[in-house]
Amino acid sequence: MTVTVASFRAAFPEFGGPTTTTYPDPEVQFWLDLSSNLLDAGRWGSLFDYGQQLFVAHNLSMSFNSKTDVAGGQAPGQVKGAVTSASVDKVSYSRDASSVMLPDAGHWNLSTYGLRYRQLVKMIGAGPIQVGMGDTVSVSAWQGPRYY
Repeated sequence: MTVTVASFRAAFPEFGGPTTTTYPDPEVQFWLDLSSNLLDAGRWGSLFDYGQQLFVAHNLSMSFNSKTDVAGGQAPGQVKGAVTSASVDKVSYSRDASSVMLPDAGHWNLSTYGLRYRQLVKMIGAGPIQVGMGDTVSVSAWQGPRYY
């Protein structure tokens, strides 16, 4: 199945309904097109559509953060980490974000969609693909170099 804006919104309804003005169709389509070019359908197999949807959802979340910054008078695209503590008057609140952060996941740690995407990438296997060997490429995790 090919992921469309409508099928993405059906799978992730939090990006549809009244929020379609926050996440307009052209923006969703941009991220869908980019994911089609960046993700290898052969490697992802039957999980390709889900991987695309997580990729799009993560990037829309990051885009929303920039839009919120601009609405608040700040410059867009500022790099920010997860908020782990806050205080108002004599009340403070904190949480341990390290329990859900993935080592070496970079910006994928900044949304739940990114965390799910990154875990999926690790399960699918992101090792190298050798081309020109005459046999088909496995969609399982990389088992190391092949020796013939």
